[in-house]
Amino acid sequence: MEKLLVDTNIVVDLLTKREAFYQEAQDLFTLSDEGKVKLLVSSLTFANTHYLLTRHLNKEKARNTLMKLKVLVEIAQLDNKIIELALVSDFTDFENAIQYYTAIENGVDAIITRNLKDFKSSQLPVLTAKEYLAK
Repeated sequence: MEKLLVDTNIVVDLLTKREAFYQEAQDLFTLSDEGKVKLLVSSLTFANTHYLLTRHLNKEKARNTLMKLKVLVEIAQLDNKIIELALVSDFTDFENAIQYYTAIENGVDAIITRNLKDFKSSQLPVLTAKEYLAK
């Protein structure tokens, strides 16, 4: 079974039903629900998603939404090594560096994101949800 790191933008696409990207995010998470892939998100994604959701929902609804999400994903810990790697990396965006090194340290097969350009030097395959689903 493939193990995929899902970037924050894909999670937010799903949970806020972003019109242009919702269906492909939903299809990806359906694969997880069906046991066909293992989806991993960083603990940073969980925190950032909570923050973003509370801008649209009250805190209780945001937490209930995240409780449902938690069933479909494994949450990767953010530790000292990942922070150190991110701090000395060539990534211009610190959050993307954390995502990347979370993926590396957790042995994922690919990163799923809409921001392909932010992962140009990745040693892992980096795909959009739409590209992954087309494989």
